[in-house]
Amino acid sequence: ATELIITFGYGVQRFACDPALGEFLFVSDMKMDPEGGKKIYSCNEGNSLQWDAPILKSVENFKDAGYAARYVGSMVSDVHRTLLYGGIFLYPADKKSTKGKLRVLYEGFPMALITEQAGGESSTGMYMGKLGRILEVMPEHIHDRCPIIMGGARDVSQVLKLYEK
Repeated sequence: ATELIITFGYGVQRFACDPALGEFLFVSDMKMDPEGGKKIYSCNEGNSLQWDAPILKSVENFKDAGYAARYVGSMVSDVHRTLLYGGIFLYPADKKSTKGKLRVLYEGFPMALITEQAGGESSTGMYMGKLGRILEVMPEHIHDRCPIIMGGARDVSQVLKLYEK
């Protein structure tokens, strides 16, 4: 099915394409479970040898807590699942890509806005010497990159707490 997820800055709406009509029909408002939803983490663990200690520890903690690993490799589909069911999506910076790999303007900002409008949180983790929201990053060039940590507050806060230690 083809879906359209949209926000105008006041919540998130979900539409599905009806092929018989050739139109998108409203399905529901999209709100993340305030309790965190399903225990799912989504990241490319193939890069784990390059991650900083808080990200490594976070993923280890998720595994120890019985979280299921689900990683499609497409930010849009991974974040869509996170919005629907709960959990967390991570594409952190690493030793090779110190500014992350996903582009701020056309990957980070749109998905962070939708995630936050649906009741979730989005963060860069440690980026440019501080913790911050993705939506507060000030890109200097159109293809600038940033690290991505987004999902339910339960899970994002667990990651960020490890940076504060």
